[in-house]
Amino acid sequence: MKTSAVFSAVLSLLTLASARSSITSSSSSRADLPSTFTPPQVFKNANLVHVISAEKNYIKESINVVIENIDKEAQDEYYLPFTADQMSRLGGVEVKDRKDASAGLFAAEVVEFDPTSDIQYLRIQLPTPLKSGAQQTLGITYYLLKAYKPLPASIKQEESQFLTFSFSAYCPSVYTTSKQKTEVKFSSANVPDYTKLPGSGDVKEFPQKQGSKLTYGPFDEKPAGAIEPVQVRFEFTKPVTHVSRLERDIEVSHWGGNVAFEERYTLYHRGANLSSLFNRVKWAQSAYYSPSTSALKEIKFPLRVGSADPYYTDVIGNVSTSRFRSNKREALLEIKPRYPIFGGWKYPFTIGWNSDAKNFLRKLSGDSYILNVPFLEGPKQPEGVEYEEVQVRVILPEGAENIKYYTTIPALSITEAEVTVHKTFLDTIGRGALVIKGHNLVDDFRERELVVSYDVPFMASIRKPLIVFGSAMVLFVSTWILGSVNLKF
Repeated sequence: MKTSAVFSAVLSLLTLASARSSITSSSSSRADLPSTFTPPQVFKNANLVHVISAEKNYIKESINVVIENIDKEAQDEYYLPFTADQMSRLGGVEVKDRKDASAGLFAAEVVEFDPTSDIQYLRIQLPTPLKSGAQQTLGITYYLLKAYKPLPASIKQEESQFLTFSFSAYCPSVYTTSKQKTEVKFSSANVPDYTKLPGSGDVKEFPQKQGSKLTYGPFDEKPAGAIEPVQVRFEFTKPVTHVSRLERDIEVSHWGGNVAFEERYTLYHRGANLSSLFNRVKWAQSAYYSPSTSALKEIKFPLRVGSADPYYTDVIGNVSTSRFRSNKREALLEIKPRYPIFGGWKYPFTIGWNSDAKNFLRKLSGDSYILNVPFLEGPKQPEGVEYEEVQVRVILPEGAENIKYYTTIPALSITEAEVTVHKTFLDTIGRGALVIKGHNLVDDFRERELVVSYDVPFMASIRKPLIVFGSAMVLFVSTWILGSVNLKF
């Protein structure tokens, strides 16, 4: 698709999402209900497949369920239960109709009815009420951060890392489920420990193991609220990379024709700690035969084609162990921390780069502009990256007004959005800065769009050149006047 066509499509999305694009300051979508609330038993799960992916350092869960309206009247609210702990780590919720892609994503919000209860609910709004006796196939996807615990908690430098994860073999539901099964996928076939359950029919025991996948079920009808706690322990010889906070600045310059990016990371390794002091000699020796290790040695940042002038710093200063490769097909920044990052270690660092504004910015009719940038870029690692808190700040030219935004990041992951003032060199009234805060995001959302529309009146656009010109003229005139003063007696 041509670039102009892409921006036209984005503009259409921005227009359609007027409710979402208004700038407000609020917490994530929540609705209050009475403390005595219980989800009405108006649905039945006719068939449910629960897929848990433990292939990366976060959990991705997909629930494909055929729901049936067993009430006499049409219904449009479906509830999904989570524990309070899960709700605090929940992110990236997306719901759609598996058989009708044109229906788009369904609205989902957290409902709060009793803050002291361990069970909280996610309410899914069906776009069209489901008639009595009718069925609909839902595809529910979400992510859980901080999902693993290392076991053992401490290992030697050269030992393999094993993680544990606890869940329910029955998919938690507030409705009766006629038939279901749960599949768990791993990045390695080495799964030495897992909870075993009695089988049914021709299967003597659950789970069934096929390579790197475990399958619990199929199970017969289970009542609402049924759970079966199980735990798995599996090998994960990769770093458990967790970014507790990412601050991403995007600065737009009309006069310079440039968009400058800067990202500040506070990174942790949540894997198994070292049981003894780090041995630099052993580490240097391992470089010759490259064994599997859970240490983070290198981070790769795929950037947009045309990116230039990258830099990489940490709390000490500039870090020279980086490489930038740029051509007509790709732009890749590869960085190596000053030291390998093992479990329990922390590494804050900063990267930045420049890019041509024409790759992201378009002028519309009159004084209007539209900016289309990725909400999240960041590392692209085989093991994945999870982000606990993300702050994206888009710094617009001085005088920008009527600022609106739209993003394809799931609404539940956006916690706050506001416009502030950012002052820098040669500014008078300061630049408008759109600040969007999110939480519980993962690298699966890399390249999701952030579209910002704004207006810059003509007088505002030439304010800075006029101020520079006026200041220079005042300086010259002042110098001429002072030079013409006769200081002799």
